Amino acid sequence: MKKIGIITLMLIIILQAYGQETVSAEKKENQKTDTLLKSQDDTKVSIGKDFLTIDEGKDNVNIRIGNHAINILESLEGGSKVTIKKYNSDDWDDQDYSSDDSGHHRHRNHFKGHWAGIEWGFANYLTGNSFVMPNDIHYMSLYDSKSDYFDINFMQLSLGFSRHIGLVTGLGLNWDCYRFDGDNSIQKGANGVIEEYASPVPLKKSKLKTLYLNLPLLLEGQIRVENNTINIAGGVIGGVKLWSQTKMVTGTGNKLKNTDDFSMNLLRWGPTVRLGYGCFQIVSTYYVTPLFKKGKSPGGHDLCPFEIGFALTFNG
Repeated sequence: MKKIGIITLMLIIILQAYGQETVSAEKKENQKTDTLLKSQDDTKVSIGKDFLTIDEGKDNVNIRIGNHAINILESLEGGSKVTIKKYNSDDWDDQDYSSDDSGHHRHRNHFKGHWAGIEWGFANYLTGNSFVMPNDIHYMSLYDSKSDYFDINFMQLSLGFSRHIGLVTGLGLNWDCYRFDGDNSIQKGANGVIEEYASPVPLKKSKLKTLYLNLPLLLEGQIRVENNTINIAGGVIGGVKLWSQTKMVTGTGNKLKNTDDFSMNLLRWGPTVRLGYGCFQIVSTYYVTPLFKKGKSPGGHDLCPFEIGFALTFNG
């Protein structure tokens, strides 16, 4: 009830402001709205892309902001009746158009992709098509259930071809944590070649951690189901490496860290697919760019990162 009261108050304030502006608009030609339609008994004003619509008839006024609306109906006996309604996003008219300054019309689509949010899942890397490391680089084997990734996708841009299909891009931060299975770590050897670091003391755990800035380019389609959507997206994700570090914890609890570039590729890219319902997504990405530079990888083997996990998006 508190939320409805706040919305009602906002709408009444806007209605009062609208009443003042319609009077002053006749005197100021430089004031603009996206759409202004008038007839003898009706006035309709639209501001922004589905931000505000005011539809005034002879006996009623309907004000809509986003998916909420207030309707004020004047009764024949005098007085007014006020009702509040919540719409589904599909209630907006697909064929509604607005004009830009040049007089051309643009289609008002309402496509919103599913990128911005948080992700978590399992991280690993493949050599060839296998998760099993060759014998000569057994020290690169991972503790699968303890190797994971975490993403914060903090920026999104959606470009809709229609209400339910469009391109999605943005920015995100990706943390990978590769937990080694053995009592070992890695180091840069001669000429920057990655080799095994055998710890002189027993280890509780040993990790390789990385941080990337991600840039996606996705094509997403959406299928409306009741009050939500099934969304399917595919495309590519490019990344720029910002940081890398090894971390070891000894049996006595001492922590040993080494921050280095570890001869890793600065840039990477790979195909990705995303399948979701509303704000919940299942995501998978395979980076075709090897983790380490050519000629610097452990034993000369290319290790290509792979991630599979879950996402919660902000606009589901």
